[in-house]
Amino acid sequence: MSPVAHIPSHRKPRRATSTRALRAGVTGGFLTLAVAGAAVPASATESNAAPAESTLEMPTVSATLASTAAQTADATQQAASDYELQAQKDQAAAHAKIAAKKTKAEADRKAKEAREAARKAAAKRAAEAKAQAAKASRSAERTTLSTSTSASTTVSNASGNAATLISFLKAQLGKAYVLGSSGPSSYDCSGLTQAAFKQIGVSLPRVSQDQSTTGTPVSLDSLQPGDLLYWGSAGSAYHVGVYVGGGKFIGAQNPSTGIVERPLDYDMPTGAVRVL
Repeated sequence: MSPVAHIPSHRKPRRATSTRALRAGVTGGFLTLAVAGAAVPASATESNAAPAESTLEMPTVSATLASTAAQTADATQQAASDYELQAQKDQAAAHAKIAAKKTKAEADRKAKEAREAARKAAAKRAAEAKAQAAKASRSAERTTLSTSTSASTTVSNASGNAATLISFLKAQLGKAYVLGSSGPSSYDCSGLTQAAFKQIGVSLPRVSQDQSTTGTPVSLDSLQPGDLLYWGSAGSAYHVGVYVGGGKFIGAQNPSTGIVERPLDYDMPTGAVRVL
């Protein structure tokens, strides 16, 4: 056989190989895959084949993904609404705080003004009261001076026993009131009158009930110095004193005041008896 004789090959012919390129894109919600390739001939001597291209389309958004996207959008919208609402609340709270601060400042100012007005009013009342007290004191001093002059004139005009009686009573002014006492350092009301009338030789019963029925009853409009005054009803009197003229009486009033001289309207007596 010739060395150059053709011997058929028993190998299977090689299949043509292809080279493919993948291109992807999204169109109208679908994923587009483009596959491009060129066939490679089995024999290196074969001419290049025209590239082959194929396109695959597949959906990219499923129902679950769409629902999730919608929920995410709703959540985002809700969060935005919540943020806006919270911002409005914060703004309202800030305004309320400012308004409350202004209201408190105004209330404090009014309270301060009220306190100041009350202080001034109290000071004015105190000044007026002080002036009234001073005026009353001066008036009382003038009245006392006038009454003392009148009483002195009345006593001096009282003759005999009445003058002696009144002089004794005036000498006892300021001494203590002691229940059951009849002198000389302290007296009760009937003890004083009994001791006073004793100075002019008139004997009176010891207690006020009996003294109120001794002598001749006289009207309070017709009193004379030396008349015996009583409080309560005749025969049941609970207090006695002696009229000294000038619209006044002397008596042992109580433990707080002792023996004092007072105008009749200080404690108007119920009745009177004339012993002298």
